[in-house]
Amino acid sequence: MRRTLPVLGLAVFMQGAPLEKARWLAGCWEQRAAGRSTLEMWMPPAADLMVGGSRTSNGTRAIEFEHLRIRAENGKLIYVALPSGQHETEFPAIEVSDTALVFENLAHDFPQRISYRKRGTDSLVARIEGTGPNGKRGVDFPMRRVSCTTPG
Repeated sequence: MRRTLPVLGLAVFMQGAPLEKARWLAGCWEQRAAGRSTLEMWMPPAADLMVGGSRTSNGTRAIEFEHLRIRAENGKLIYVALPSGQHETEFPAIEVSDTALVFENLAHDFPQRISYRKRGTDSLVARIEGTGPNGKRGVDFPMRRVSCTTPG
């Protein structure tokens, strides 16, 4: 029995390892542009899950919001998005590193790809892309790290 405990411990650690690669996303990220402010918050990984949320406002009114999750399942990461007024959609990871997270679901209408790319210690670029009614398109969301408790 003594010999199996370290192996079991390693197996449990390895199961959460892909999610640990996403730890850099934990915290609060903000984009301010054209009278709009978007705040995206991510809890640090615990067990097999990171929970996040996003809110876009134009000063005094919330325009849209989104419930987000990144979960580890069978050694892979899956991004789950539930935008305001829409259905939940899953995007399996196609790239996971210390500086990039890329998720893709080609069967989804738009977006089909969601990515986060770390830029230095305090910024990232989130991107959505895919094919829409007018062909291929992509939208970048440059964000900076902000306090989760104090407005930026």
